Amino acid sequence: MKLAEQIAQDWRLRLANDCPNYAKSTHESIICWLVGEDVARFEILTLPQLALAQQAMDFRYRILRRRYLGVTPDQAYRHLIQRLGSLVLLRQKIRTWVALSRDRQRSVVDVVQEVIQEMLQGDRYMQQQISWIAQCTQEARLRNALVLATTEEYCMRPVRNQPLLVYRFVNYLRRCQRGGLTQVPADELIRLVSEEVSPSDTEGSISLLDVQASVEHQEVQAWEEQQLLRTSVQREFETYLAENVGPMAVQWLRLYLQGRSQDAIAQQLKLPVKQVYRLREKISYHAIRVFALKIQPELVASWLETSLSEHSLGLTSAQWQQYWNNLTAVQRQLLELLRAGHSIHAIAEILKLKPNQVIGEWTKLYIAAQMLRNVS
Repeated sequence: MKLAEQIAQDWRLRLANDCPNYAKSTHESIICWLVGEDVARFEILTLPQLALAQQAMDFRYRILRRRYLGVTPDQAYRHLIQRLGSLVLLRQKIRTWVALSRDRQRSVVDVVQEVIQEMLQGDRYMQQQISWIAQCTQEARLRNALVLATTEEYCMRPVRNQPLLVYRFVNYLRRCQRGGLTQVPADELIRLVSEEVSPSDTEGSISLLDVQASVEHQEVQAWEEQQLLRTSVQREFETYLAENVGPMAVQWLRLYLQGRSQDAIAQQLKLPVKQVYRLREKISYHAIRVFALKIQPELVASWLETSLSEHSLGLTSAQWQQYWNNLTAVQRQLLELLRAGHSIHAIAEILKLKPNQVIGEWTKLYIAAQMLRNVS
């Protein structure tokens, strides 16, 4: 049990830094959910298995913060359906099925919702998780967020290089054959679902608690899309820096994205370290205040380790607490909405402000954090 207690303590420190505005009871509920019901299992894991278990907890936590924590239940549910409905393979199969079925008015979202609802009601693993979450917290909104985060993580688990949700859709097709698929010949059905996920006898008995699926949490498709996005944004950002800051800024960015330290970058560029740090702050300022607000603010900020969601604007725990204490209620709400992934226009509607006012306020907040980083 000692190892489980140490893991829980590590999460307490992380949550205190990432979510300082949430109550300690909320932190404890999230930790309870992350660590799981069988805490004794940590004591018998090998080091590689322990590393995978910690990776799994981190994966779940990032899903929770990215889409479900701190938003309304309706928004959280929409985030889940949008995320799962964006799976390219699943979306293609659903559209093909709808086109071949009697009911051609149904959308991808309709079908995804039905598959998810069926999973929540009948899947043994999900029923166990829902029961455990109910023990972790009595707070309705948090319980809802944990259930939806668990659902996304479970649906994205890779089984034979495909997300588990794709296999669940195949099972859904079988049960729907008496409805929309009655006119589809068997050969056509096999072609429709493809060789990779064909409903063979062996795949009919896929274990939903597959050990490999339980420890591998690789969002392959999402990762590839993110890499393409990063490359595109990097090219645009380099062009912007060359035009507005100078060619030295482009060199700094490329070296930084290679994982070089500021000292190593200084040596490579043959500049004093202080000048390199000033260059970093200048690039960071332009990234957030001008470029990132129009393109991908969190992506650019994550490169510079000054993102709001992952790095608390680059502030230490003590700096963040000082920073947070000096904010107004509206400013705090704005940051929480940004951290939850809301768009500028959505925030403007919630706060009853104009989009330009939201951008202006966010700019002030970022600059204030930058000044605090520079002073310390």
